[in-house]
Amino acid sequence: MVDVTTLELTATDHGVSFEVHAKPRASRSRVVGVREGALDVALAAPPVDGAANAELVATLARVLSVPRRAVTIARGESSRSKRVVVAGVAAEQVRARLARA
Repeated sequence: MVDVTTLELTATDHGVSFEVHAKPRASRSRVVGVREGALDVALAAPPVDGAANAELVATLARVLSVPRRAVTIARGESSRSKRVVVAGVAAEQVRARLARA
């Protein structure tokens, strides 16, 4: 169980957006927790040729039970700090699904 009470979620017209802190080259991809209002995500992929971004999208889609096309990186594609938008879900749903991760 992950404590996501301090995760800062922003409702958008199409879904929810939030900050993510990506940690590439981990032993496995998973949601680690929340740090400074951003979701901490460990990624098994290296930060080369967009592999870590693709792994981040796949990991969040799996954890949030949404299709990969619903998860987009709005800002920070070449940075560890990213802004992610998840379409088709409400903030309460995101918080509940992340808490089960």
